[in-house]
Amino acid sequence: MPSTPRAARWLVPALLLVVWLGIGGALGPYAGKLSEIATNDQSAFLPESAESTKVIDAQKAFRQSETLPAIVVWTADEGKITGSQREAATGALASLSDSPGVTGRVSPALPSEDGLALQGVVQLRDDLGDGTADALDRITEAAERVDGTSVRIAGPAATQNDLSEAFAGVDGLLLGVALSVVLLILLLVYRSVLLPLVIILSAVFALSLATGIVYALAERDVVRVDGQVQGILFILVIGAATDYALLLSARFREELPQHEQRFDAMRAAVRRSAGAITASAATVALGLLALLLSDLANNKALGPVGAIGIVCSVLAALTFLPAALLLLGRAAYWPARPKPVVDPEHPEAGQSGIWARVAAWVDRAPRRIWAVTLAVLALFAVFAPQLKSEGVPLSEIFVNDAPSVAAQRTLSEHFPGGTGNPAVIIADADRVREVTRAANGTDGVSSAAPVTESGRPGGGEPLVVDGRVRIDAVLEDDADSNAARATVQRLRDAVHEVSGADALVGGYTAQQYDTQTTAQRDLKVIVPVVLAIILVILVALLRSLLLPVLLVLTVALNYGATIGVATLVFEYVFGFGGVDPSVPLYGFVFLVALGVDYNIFLMTRVREEAQVRGTRLGVLKGLTATGGVITSAGVVLAATFAALVVIPLAFLVQIAFIVAFGVLLDTLVVRSLLVPALTRDIGPAVWWPSALRHDPAGAPGAADPGATAGARG
Repeated sequence: MPSTPRAARWLVPALLLVVWLGIGGALGPYAGKLSEIATNDQSAFLPESAESTKVIDAQKAFRQSETLPAIVVWTADEGKITGSQREAATGALASLSDSPGVTGRVSPALPSEDGLALQGVVQLRDDLGDGTADALDRITEAAERVDGTSVRIAGPAATQNDLSEAFAGVDGLLLGVALSVVLLILLLVYRSVLLPLVIILSAVFALSLATGIVYALAERDVVRVDGQVQGILFILVIGAATDYALLLSARFREELPQHEQRFDAMRAAVRRSAGAITASAATVALGLLALLLSDLANNKALGPVGAIGIVCSVLAALTFLPAALLLLGRAAYWPARPKPVVDPEHPEAGQSGIWARVAAWVDRAPRRIWAVTLAVLALFAVFAPQLKSEGVPLSEIFVNDAPSVAAQRTLSEHFPGGTGNPAVIIADADRVREVTRAANGTDGVSSAAPVTESGRPGGGEPLVVDGRVRIDAVLEDDADSNAARATVQRLRDAVHEVSGADALVGGYTAQQYDTQTTAQRDLKVIVPVVLAIILVILVALLRSLLLPVLLVLTVALNYGATIGVATLVFEYVFGFGGVDPSVPLYGFVFLVALGVDYNIFLMTRVREEAQVRGTRLGVLKGLTATGGVITSAGVVLAATFAALVVIPLAFLVQIAFIVAFGVLLDTLVVRSLLVPALTRDIGPAVWWPSALRHDPAGAPGAADPGATAGARG
């Protein structure tokens, strides 16, 4: 009969498994429920203090109920629009006034100047949710009764419906793709049956816990979630949890041949890897929390949600995974077998794999390697300032040609570019004439008129609410163009000069301008904070000043090189006309924080080995021992972020490319060549000011100035 202590040894991991199985069973469904409380209303994620956001709040007073405009566009199949077609179109719009979801306010059909098209506006309730698609179908059905014309639906209602369809089923599709990719990579790399399944299960349990917590917080309005935040949370948890699990399982596999009891092997594995895993998680979590300093609501939303995901990932990696591996023992790696112990005096002995050869190459010519890699990265980084992060054009928001995009394109061909997305001016009622005159006199404004009781601009007395009026200004240029943003700046200057009007300018173009301006401000504020956080964590972990500074500089250079490559790829390969303003900041937080992860995994092992063997052999042993697992982790993380491309939005495609490419560049170049070569070339001084700046006396391979100089040839 087993002794009590021995039975207790098995009891703890068994209880941990039961707890995590309970978490997975109870909270797992919330991964699918999260989309139920997510909002895809883009106005909810604007800069909180911006003028355009204040206009949105002011606009609410001018509506009996919140509305979402759908713009119907008819184009003549042959020749110009006839009078009978215009009458039929107006009748079709009028027939919709009592249709479910329509507020009753519909406009007549108005012809374009070229006579080739008609447009009309139908106001839908903004709380229809999934019913918006049905309402748009009814509008299309009525509009198609106009013979001899083709019909398209543009405007905010159509765009929001396309966004909802883009995120429909995102939870199941994204999870399925990401988990399948991770499982395939793990099976190919580790050639083990059980280990990939255990690691996947660890990631799934971490995601269950994270989504359960986020759901509870979002339901109480503590955090805000949209489809983009939800998608990034899924990918982040799966990628991070897999990375942490790979590091621990690799260390356990390495320790197994050195201990008779699996418990001793696991204790050693946890003791020697928990610090690196925890420090890695802290850099990512705190880096994400730095997004709370942003004035963009979607950045603030991602910060705590992402941090929750990282904490859950590290909890699963340090509790569920050790318990599962303890119970499975060597069977977890079947049919592969744990490798034998390497000769401690010669870490490269018995190692004929690729990482032993890479380590030997770094040892032979460190200075040449870091000089070349540094030059290549710097060359790529030269292109980074050319990234056009001024916003994604409306025509490119969706990767595929969504119906609302095609409709907006048709609308712009026949009507002023800003039709359907006017600049919205809120001003004091007693200055309405002066403000309207100033708006009409602004270069780039096609027309401006106060909104009347009918809910449409012009044709009656202005609607006055609490002493304020709304004036709609149609811009000449497309609402998403640089020219339109310049017009908004001029328009603001013009109406602000009207004494006593207290005028504010908002609308789609103003929102884009304010978002771009705020994103540039956020980048300047948050980047130094994230770098400082990472530097402090590295100093505490490595007990050095010089090495942490070098590591931060290398990952920052990797970010610059990645953005440089992305600039070229987005313009010349993908053909993007612009990049979302949040992309550079998201890319920085993910790449720098996650990039430091791999350097933490490497350099904590190098430091551990250097304490016994000296810096030179520490670099060789650390790179040889961790090369495979860190590369696998990098490939897995890159693949999981690449899975974001299943959501057909340009913003997520751009994020997916930057993070996936940047992680691979960091894993294969920065961590594998640049950092080891710099450490090898600088020698023990890299640990300054800790005692390790002098290699341990008598350590194998301890610094020999003559030998080192020869090795650097």
